[in-house]
Amino acid sequence: MLDRIVEYDHELFLFLNNLGSEGWDGFWLIITNKFTSVPLYLVLLFFCVKKLGWRMTLLVLAATGLMIAFTDQVANVFKYGFERLRPCHDPLLQGKMRIVKCGGKFGYFSAHAGSTFAVATFFSLLLGRYYRSLTAILVLWALVVSYSRIYLGVHFPTDVLTGMVVGVSAGFLFLVLLRWTSKKVFFKSMEKPSAR
Repeated sequence: MLDRIVEYDHELFLFLNNLGSEGWDGFWLIITNKFTSVPLYLVLLFFCVKKLGWRMTLLVLAATGLMIAFTDQVANVFKYGFERLRPCHDPLLQGKMRIVKCGGKFGYFSAHAGSTFAVATFFSLLLGRYYRSLTAILVLWALVVSYSRIYLGVHFPTDVLTGMVVGVSAGFLFLVLLRWTSKKVFFKSMEKPSAR
């Protein structure tokens, strides 16, 4: 059963990876670059300040930093725990795929997919009620970044899918932690000092 899943995974990877062409390689290299998402992060920061205030925004920044660090560390545990070769290092795929970029030896699961879907989930739940189209924009962004990993030849579809699941789970988890922390912090600050 596992061999069949791996076979389908390889076939889907080769199909999606070979849709690429040299003319589009530069575009996807830009999409996959972490710094390309900085403008989006700044917009999310602006929305947080506008709707939640500076005090809550500082908690959001802390939660976001911890969430991204968490997904990256979980990805590292999986990569060195499973030791699954990236497509660009897999001898079975040499000569059959397009290699635009190649990372480290192991690639299960995609940290890019994990962190982008964590951010998309977290901010969709946090700000989606204020900005109706935000969720669709964030999910589309996360999907495009995740696909870039297959296009470039550094991840299999199941690497990306697992990253999505971990990312969505992390987004929910850290939103719950943010809400719990904010209640503790704000409730404590509202308590009146006891009379001596």
